Amino acid sequence: MSIEIKVPNLPESVSEATVATWHIKAGDAVTREQNLVDLETDKVMLEVPATADGVLKEIRIAAGTVVKAGDIIGVLEEGGAAAAPAPKAEAPTKAEAPAAAAAATNGAAAPATAVKPAEDDAQSPAVRKLLSELGLSASQVSGSGKGGRLTKEDVQAYADKQKAAPAPAPAAKAEAPKPAPAPVARPSVGGRTEQRVPMTRIRARIAERLVEAQATAAMLTTFNEVDLKAVSELRAKYKDQFEKSHGIKLGFMSFFVRASIEALKKYPAVNASIDGSDVVYHGYYDIGVAVSTERGLVVPTLRDADGLSLADVEKGIAELGVKARNNKLTMEDLTGGTFSITNGGVFGSMMSTPILNPPQAAILGMHGIFDRPVVVAGQIVVRPMMYLALTYDHRLIDGREAVLFLKAIKELLEDPARLLLQL
Repeated sequence: MSIEIKVPNLPESVSEATVATWHIKAGDAVTREQNLVDLETDKVMLEVPATADGVLKEIRIAAGTVVKAGDIIGVLEEGGAAAAPAPKAEAPTKAEAPAAAAAATNGAAAPATAVKPAEDDAQSPAVRKLLSELGLSASQVSGSGKGGRLTKEDVQAYADKQKAAPAPAPAAKAEAPKPAPAPVARPSVGGRTEQRVPMTRIRARIAERLVEAQATAAMLTTFNEVDLKAVSELRAKYKDQFEKSHGIKLGFMSFFVRASIEALKKYPAVNASIDGSDVVYHGYYDIGVAVSTERGLVVPTLRDADGLSLADVEKGIAELGVKARNNKLTMEDLTGGTFSITNGGVFGSMMSTPILNPPQAAILGMHGIFDRPVVVAGQIVVRPMMYLALTYDHRLIDGREAVLFLKAIKELLEDPARLLLQL
């Protein structure tokens, strides 16, 4: 029975999507729930799984095409079987060759036990697991173990060799549509070339949001600097015990999230937003954490962060980061948020002016930590210093509140015991 593969219902506020990548070619066998194709929206990447076991009979919509909910993009033949090539006889291994030759000399067939298995079944569980992770078959790799069996070192060496080898020339036969966008190179003029590619939906959405923020908000940025000596010493003292107890590393971000929440409680306007002619003061703290991915910058939300411990914050941020980089974020992950934090310091930034994430009224920018000479109690000392930046909507937040808010974060981080005591 033929089953139409349709574009699923799209998330709220999303009207269309782009077919990003087909993971299966026409004629390939598929299993139920196997991902067939990725659809890119301006917010998230959607997967379209197979609804039954069968064969992908037809791809109707190629990669790069704009589609809407309900559009038929392919056809699945339920219960079909893909044509498989006839199995090839394998040449005997070095260890098997003498036995085979002796058997032929005596006019007898070689014993069945001398034949090397063609599949992974004869390998150890560790080798089979590594083969599966690398997408390899046992028949592709030469074994150096007893009786020609594969070792993990054989598999890893083969994979490393394949990575180092130049990419093969494209086959002449027709293949499944390639992911969009495909770069179009202009002819070289005096060694000068350029490429033109369509803007991805998420990049177009990012551009739209940034322009919207600058056009609608009265953005202003205030700066301060923070001495992270106390936090650094605290992390160094307890990082091993923390990781052993909680299964996650203790980073700087959890301290900044906790300090931001305590400062937001003191200055609620920074946690507010503007809705038409109304100001909405949020009685909860959903903190957006900017994550850089290959597709662009996204800001997933850490819900009810005020009720989370440092370990919970670190775990939550790590989980959101993995989902973002694997294109697994949902609309729920990306909506809401009352305040955002972005960390350009991971890329080496010394100072920047972050842009608001509408409709939020403020965003905190973290930067690189650098040893600098500072004056402490009349003495010049070297301390790990970071510049902080707070961009805020001046329509809602006055300069006094913005400066005091940033100062509160600074004081909490320079004396992290205050975070525990909520002072």
